Amino acid sequence: MSPIAFGSLERLRAGFPALERGAYLSICDKAILHNQVRAAVETFLDRLASGTCSRVEHEVLVNASRARFAALVSATPGEVAISRNVSDGINAVIWALDWQEGDNAVISLDLEHPNNVYPWLRLRKRGVELRNIPSVDGRLDYEAMTGALDGRTRMLSCASVSFAPGYRADLERLGRAARARDVLFLVDGVQSAGILRHDFDAERVDAFATSTSKGLLGLYGYGFLYLAERWIDRLEPAYLSRPAIALDNDDASATGSYDYQLQPDARRFEVGSYNVAGAYAADAALALLDLAGAERVETHALAVAATLREELAAAGLAEVSTATGPTEASHLVTAGPLDAGGHGFSETPWVEALSAQLTEAQVVHTVRRGQLRFATHFYNSDADTRLVLDVLRSWRGAA
Repeated sequence: MSPIAFGSLERLRAGFPALERGAYLSICDKAILHNQVRAAVETFLDRLASGTCSRVEHEVLVNASRARFAALVSATPGEVAISRNVSDGINAVIWALDWQEGDNAVISLDLEHPNNVYPWLRLRKRGVELRNIPSVDGRLDYEAMTGALDGRTRMLSCASVSFAPGYRADLERLGRAARARDVLFLVDGVQSAGILRHDFDAERVDAFATSTSKGLLGLYGYGFLYLAERWIDRLEPAYLSRPAIALDNDDASATGSYDYQLQPDARRFEVGSYNVAGAYAADAALALLDLAGAERVETHALAVAATLREELAAAGLAEVSTATGPTEASHLVTAGPLDAGGHGFSETPWVEALSAQLTEAQVVHTVRRGQLRFATHFYNSDADTRLVLDVLRSWRGAA
């Protein structure tokens, strides 16, 4: 059983209607809504329908969610910008740097989601060298990545947890190497935010892009971009609109002086109107995560994932992702050959067959890069593991 008594989280779990249907082991794909998060969105809709809230009053929730996220990752609110999603945040950082021909960036493209691939490929049009470091057995090659840094390296990037096969990156190791050369370290954090703990100062992360649509338990179209204070004045936003400009009032239609000044903090990267529904949802979801406790959420999610991983391997399932150490383990569990297939399909017959059986049994999961993929959050329990194993035994018995 998990080291944390699941009963201590049972009350929070009861607020997720999706869990009444079966096992939800797919937070790596998308979040499920808690009743309190849905109620927050409905409050926004009621206020919008009745016209009882001004824009400024709605945006109280924008700033509240910003502050809650900052507290979650041991940052300051001034280091957090509101974005639409991971892609928005990644592009904002990449195109804010004054790249010069002959500069280079270091990344392991084969472990990245496409949204952290194409922006880098586009940089080549500016004469920037993209130093692509191949992964090794689905893992970052840390020695090769840090060894690729030199005096012309401007950025280093990786995912905090790969979307498949799901290993956790040693951010502190990469961040330390980047900091030593004054290289900006940019992290795609959507697979870890809200589930695994982060302290960006300790991890030496300079920029971190995430959405609320996964572990942060919110909606699509709302996200956070962290920028370390030491980098904010060294970056020039590619896009500018009213939220990015420092004025002494909250009037969204006020232009002020044409001799404008940027916001003194990360808000200079905010563009246009906020997704206010997303802000209502994010504030409520982050309140739930705060109630659960970041340490408790991580410990519980990792424990349930470890049980599932061990049981699948013991049952003889092929190529179950197994961490080489505690810092590599995440809440994602994968099985089957890597890259024998793609998004939503596998060229491995048993993966396809078992996936169909799991779906029939109401075990929500995904297939990515040809692998079966499961992921846990604080609402999962060892009962979910037992259901997966029951399906596995039933499938083998029928085969």
